[in-house]
Amino acid sequence: MSADMPMIDTTAMQRIVGQLGTNPAGIFQNDTGKRFYVKTLESPEHARNELIAAKLYQLAGAPTLTYVLTTAPEQIATEWVKLDKKCIAHLSESERKQAQQWFGVHAWTANWDAAGFNGDNQGVVNGKVLTLDVGGALAFRAQGDPKGKAFGTRVDELDVLRSDDGNPHAVKLFADMSADDVKEAIMVVLRIPDEKIRQLIIDSGGSHGLAEKMIARKADMAGRAVVFA
Repeated sequence: MSADMPMIDTTAMQRIVGQLGTNPAGIFQNDTGKRFYVKTLESPEHARNELIAAKLYQLAGAPTLTYVLTTAPEQIATEWVKLDKKCIAHLSESERKQAQQWFGVHAWTANWDAAGFNGDNQGVVNGKVLTLDVGGALAFRAQGDPKGKAFGTRVDELDVLRSDDGNPHAVKLFADMSADDVKEAIMVVLRIPDEKIRQLIIDSGGSHGLAEKMIARKADMAGRAVVFA
């Protein structure tokens, strides 16, 4: 997702498959046969929010699908891959442990949809567990509604993602993490330099306010890490 990344233009591509998720979307194929999964979101702001979230995941080392830019500012596109598994219910114990490594990143980015509404936001490709969609991270809910004050500088998600009955698949995935597991997941975020967070967000078209909020959320996690010591 760098500035020199080529853009795709879905108006010049063939639509292969229709909507698979909660947003208007489809699989598109270019003239070389390469396929992309493309979502059309409610606004360019929502699309930019997801791109920034994906970059933050990558900055933390958390695996995601490969995002590409589109000519339409309200679209989000990822390279299409065939998943070996596409539901947390199908993960092996070692794959569950892989997914849990990135719990701190989900909490930091306020990705309430980390596990998915049907447990379908964690998948496996060639033995690697990926977060398949980060559209529910940062300032917007997965379907596009702004989170408002619910996305603040406190990372309540460290508790909520492990205990909220309204998010049963997240609870199923994260509730059995030990204190040491949670602390190590937090450390994944704490190892990211503040300046890299700030630069990534600003360079990606995000606001200074968002950059400072994400740094503040990291600091809140540092304080919370003591609880899990």
